[in-house]
Amino acid sequence: MWLQQVTNGVILGATIGLGAIGLTLTYSILRFANFTHGEFIAWGAYFALGLLALAAPWAPDAGPGHFGPLTVGWPFVAAAPLAVALTAGLALGLDRVLFRPLARRGAGLTLAIASFGASLALRNALVFLYGPQPDYFTREIPIARAVLPGVRVTADQVFLLAVTLVLVAALHLVLTRTGLGRAMRATSENPALAEVAGIDPSRVARWTWIIGAGLAAVGGLLVGLTVQIRPLMGAELLLPLFAAAILGGIGSVPGALLGGLIVGLAEALAVPLVGAEYRAAVAFLILLVVLLVRPRGLLGPRGDAG
Repeated sequence: MWLQQVTNGVILGATIGLGAIGLTLTYSILRFANFTHGEFIAWGAYFALGLLALAAPWAPDAGPGHFGPLTVGWPFVAAAPLAVALTAGLALGLDRVLFRPLARRGAGLTLAIASFGASLALRNALVFLYGPQPDYFTREIPIARAVLPGVRVTADQVFLLAVTLVLVAALHLVLTRTGLGRAMRATSENPALAEVAGIDPSRVARWTWIIGAGLAAVGGLLVGLTVQIRPLMGAELLLPLFAAAILGGIGSVPGALLGGLIVGLAEALAVPLVGAEYRAAVAFLILLVVLLVRPRGLLGPRGDAG
């Protein structure tokens, strides 16, 4: 039983870590707590759901079971990048009409409050468009197979872990081996000095929104693939995302992933110990203990985006 709970915790932690990476980049580079990040997770899933609904009349034979062992078909594979792009466009639109004008006034606290209001608006828009009931990318029931004695996983869960590892590795290469990545890291460490050195802060901000929202959308797709899609899914993940980002160290991509794994494991292992209703409290208790010992988080000083 415990080995299965550990496996479940790793799978949950991978999803939390992927979302926390986008959150920690936004916080370290744009300098405010973005409460809309959870809604990007939900909107990414619902964008894909809407695209699948549009494609259904033209792809009647591409249903569940047509993509290897996964429960989703090829239409999901085609809809996923479009959903990510639409979520990134939503983030850029919010930045243009709301966050950027407020940022010019130097209103850091106002930005956080505005993002909280925007998150409520985005969440209620999903309820208005799709209703409060849960939905699914497919009604096919995934088959769990034994990989170790007492441990069973589905192909969808393995796919989730593989996608997370590939995206984290790709982002690490972008941040450490490209000019854009170096510009993002420099802006994270010292925005004024980076601008003096010729780095365009507007370009860095745009790519931060694109990468952060894109990762959130992928997280939403993976949650919808392995669990279910609901308008509140992003709001329910928001506090674990913040916990993972702070636990790993704000601005650290490996730290966000590590923090996500710790939060996921803590929540999964708390279920048989104290019950499902208290699992979030256990994760935050671990966060408080770590921050008392190491206030900057587990990995790196604040502002290290790599």
